Amino acid sequence: MRMIGLFLGVLTVAPVGTVAAQSASAESAVMDVVYRLFDAMRAGDSASARSLFEPDARLLGIASRDGVKQIRALPIDRFVQAIGSPHEQVWDEQIWDWEVRIDDDLATVWTKYAFYLGETFSHCGVDAFQLLRSADGWKIVSLADTRRQESCELPPSQR
Repeated sequence: MRMIGLFLGVLTVAPVGTVAAQSASAESAVMDVVYRLFDAMRAGDSASARSLFEPDARLLGIASRDGVKQIRALPIDRFVQAIGSPHEQVWDEQIWDWEVRIDDDLATVWTKYAFYLGETFSHCGVDAFQLLRSADGWKIVSLADTRRQESCELPPSQR
């Protein structure tokens, strides 16, 4: 009887470790998509950036101008085109302090960011990604961000 209890206890604990490993693996796969987007931005590689988005993905920027909050929607194709268009300085978005939440085939990433044009600080805020897992892996379906130039926290490497 004692052995059966021990055996059942091991069976109960084993799947928890498996679930934790699957969760860590899914989190890593989600963050890989986010990092690949910022790598594509730094490289000016529109094809790589486009491959990370669902065709109907939505991009929203939330900023304040003259004290008035503005929400700007940007078509995904314009965003991708801008990444691949020649620009003098590297677009370098640095992220830190991220949080990933996953339920089944839906993932959310919330992360602080600072955006640099070359070596020059441009703006900061928070990125909020929504991703869906498809047959092709995780794809971004929505990306919203806040943008400000004041009261910015800098990434740990810039402090």
